[in-house]
Amino acid sequence: MKSYIVGVGMTRFEKPESRDWQYWDMAREAGGAALADAGIGYGSVEQVPVGYCFQASTAGQRAAYELGLTGVPVYNVNNNCATGSSALMLARQFVEGGVSDCVLALGFEKMKRGALGGGSDGGARGEAAHAGGRTSPVARHYGIMAARHGFEMTPPTAQIFGNAAREHMERYGTTAAQLAAVGAKNHRHSVNNPNAQFQDAYSVEEVLAAKTIHRPLTRLQCSPTSDGSAAAVVVSERFVDRNGLRDRAVELAGQAMTTDTEESFASGSCIDAVGRPMSREAARQAYENSGLGIEDVDVIELHDCFSINELLTYEALGMCGEGESGKLVESGATTYGGRWVVNPSGGLISKGHPLGATGLAQAAELVWQLRGEAGARQVPGARVGLAHNIGLGGAAVVTVLRR
Repeated sequence: MKSYIVGVGMTRFEKPESRDWQYWDMAREAGGAALADAGIGYGSVEQVPVGYCFQASTAGQRAAYELGLTGVPVYNVNNNCATGSSALMLARQFVEGGVSDCVLALGFEKMKRGALGGGSDGGARGEAAHAGGRTSPVARHYGIMAARHGFEMTPPTAQIFGNAAREHMERYGTTAAQLAAVGAKNHRHSVNNPNAQFQDAYSVEEVLAAKTIHRPLTRLQCSPTSDGSAAAVVVSERFVDRNGLRDRAVELAGQAMTTDTEESFASGSCIDAVGRPMSREAARQAYENSGLGIEDVDVIELHDCFSINELLTYEALGMCGEGESGKLVESGATTYGGRWVVNPSGGLISKGHPLGATGLAQAAELVWQLRGEAGARQVPGARVGLAHNIGLGGAAVVTVLRR
């Protein structure tokens, strides 16, 4: 059974505490926009998976109640940075499994200012790491880093990805300028995105000159904490036909989620610990079940939490050979006029990264692109899109969309 996205919506992603709103206000705005985009009411929705990381249990219900009090099941989803795409995957499975004809996937986050640390996505000193008095679920990942690189007093997620960048540079000759080219590209793309947290362009030289967070990563190569929400309406083919929604429908042609295997830890490398093996396997499965490959893809929204992760993901998706990603971004192949346009929204680095909303915001951008509704950032002739969303701990989700 096929599934389709027929409506998407998102708030502007903003610096935490910059607006006086609650997470349910964000969810009402994004969820209401997705329903309006689909041209349906909340009464048509049969299930609601809701993604978030930093709010209390049943916050999903509190958020969904802003859209209606219909008594439908609400599921609370937390998969670290892959939370939004995990909610989308549940929605697709409900539809393709024949359980429901119309599901709303909703994601939001209201965060604190400053770097991530502690519980949801990091904050660990080796295997003895604790978050909130309990052993961190990502302690094993940080233990890999600590054994090879030690542990410094810099933000832990920036540290493990920064060390992955250093390993990539040592192993393949990747340069600091190539890493900075990712940040420059994505900041440049965000200039045309009114929903982006940042909308300023920077040169490679300016990216390199910014404050170092954990070498070689500078501030303009790191995603910020953000407030925001995004949503998608996922429906069956019969729902599409019954409601005359073909002009709105974008097919979820293939999707896969993977988690860590022995490969993530066996090498002792931060490159593997931050998820390149997971991403590679998720891509393989998504290509297989969609019947499409990277050669068919026009536009990509991928998880550039740090510039190095965009380079690692190029390799995992099959866009280039192992170790060749620095040269790929430097060549212009991943921006307008190149082979693919990667992160036309500005990506996490510039659009922002409210964890529970990120994966659904990627889907929203791709739906707009494939419908030809992306305005000044439109990728000409885009017909196939790919989303990649990953979280430490770990989960990687790759989604292929087709118009």
